[in-house]
Amino acid sequence: MTTTLTPPRTEKPVAVRAPAPLRTELRRGLGPWTGAAVALTVLVTMYGKGLGWQGRWADATNLLHVVAGLLCGPLALAAGCWQGGRDRRRGTTELWESVPRSPLRRLLVSVAPSALWPAAGLLLADAVCLLATWPYVSAGRPFLELLAADAVAVAALGALGHLAGRVVPWRLTAPLLGIVGYVVLGLTAYTQSTARWLSPAGEHQFSWDRPVWWFGPVSMAWTAGLTLAVLLAYGLRPARLRVLALVPLAVAVAAAGLILRLPQHQGPWRPDPALSLQACDDGTPQICLTAVDEALLPEVSAALAPLNSRLKGMPGAPARWVGGISGPALPGDIELPSPRQDAVRNRLVRPDLYLNSAVNWLFSDTCQEGDGAGPNAERSWAIHLAVTEWLAPTPDDYGPDTTGAQPYIDRLKAKSPAEQRDYLTRFLAANSCRPDEVPIP
Repeated sequence: MTTTLTPPRTEKPVAVRAPAPLRTELRRGLGPWTGAAVALTVLVTMYGKGLGWQGRWADATNLLHVVAGLLCGPLALAAGCWQGGRDRRRGTTELWESVPRSPLRRLLVSVAPSALWPAAGLLLADAVCLLATWPYVSAGRPFLELLAADAVAVAALGALGHLAGRVVPWRLTAPLLGIVGYVVLGLTAYTQSTARWLSPAGEHQFSWDRPVWWFGPVSMAWTAGLTLAVLLAYGLRPARLRVLALVPLAVAVAAAGLILRLPQHQGPWRPDPALSLQACDDGTPQICLTAVDEALLPEVSAALAPLNSRLKGMPGAPARWVGGISGPALPGDIELPSPRQDAVRNRLVRPDLYLNSAVNWLFSDTCQEGDGAGPNAERSWAIHLAVTEWLAPTPDDYGPDTTGAQPYIDRLKAKSPAEQRDYLTRFLAANSCRPDEVPIP
């Protein structure tokens, strides 16, 4: 009998790939926690600032910019510093240097979590806030290039903090560096010189402006170029190769030069003609707001309706209520206070307070030094307060004490409609800067 021997089955070994160093660094350590902390800082701060920023792209973008530079920048700086000092604190520096890769490559891999995670957390929070703003905006666009420049600046601060941690691995270096970063960024952001536009936290207030097209990319070149120059100067070996750090340094200096040539107060911002156009209702008198606030026009019209019905056809009454950048342009125009101060998500939360503010602006005159004085000045002030309270009572939780004006308020309420109209006509015609001309009810 013949026996056939079957050779044993051998399976082909499966090659196991070692995880990439960059992937490992990004998944471990303080990086993911830093990204989450940055995102949470932005979202909590934006929520705590109220919801008024949801009506304008410029308001949302500006607040996100300030939060990124003033809060997230120092946070990324401190977290990067702590991450950078990790190897020396653990005594693994020699082990890390034994990896068969160039010093610069090892440096970039170790710096990546300190730079990329804060930027990712910031961009995620920015996206959430922009999505929350989008349903309530009537004109304009978000300044995405500025938000991208903010992410680059935060990443740059994280990388610089990482290098500081490698050089000075003391445990208190990270919190001290975060405090110093907050102070420096705050001081540079609120200085009156042109240098404040170099700061990642420079603030801008006007909602009908837009930045010049090149400011975002140049800001990225400024922060990224400076940081890359420092990384190359630290990580390149041998020392003669460090001359390559002059290339990104030259880019950063050129970008800073462009920014410093901007006008001192205006900076990179220019009026946007599309946002500064007037949008008016069809009421009498007309109410006109700039296009950026057009969504608030129905709310403002409703708030001023009781006052307009009493002033309709009266001599000295407003021909138009005008708000925004242009202001009064025609005879009879009266300036409106900004409705955004009392608005949330394109709705006036306190229409009574806004109406009271509008009446105060209606009765305000531009007086010269020395006007408004004399023996009847106190009486004139009380009459002005009485007329304001009669037309638009101040809410109970807001405003001055009306005790001194109460007798005049009672007299106005006791008059007949015809007498009230006659008195209001005389009051509008009087010069409030001259107390003797203000008629007594």
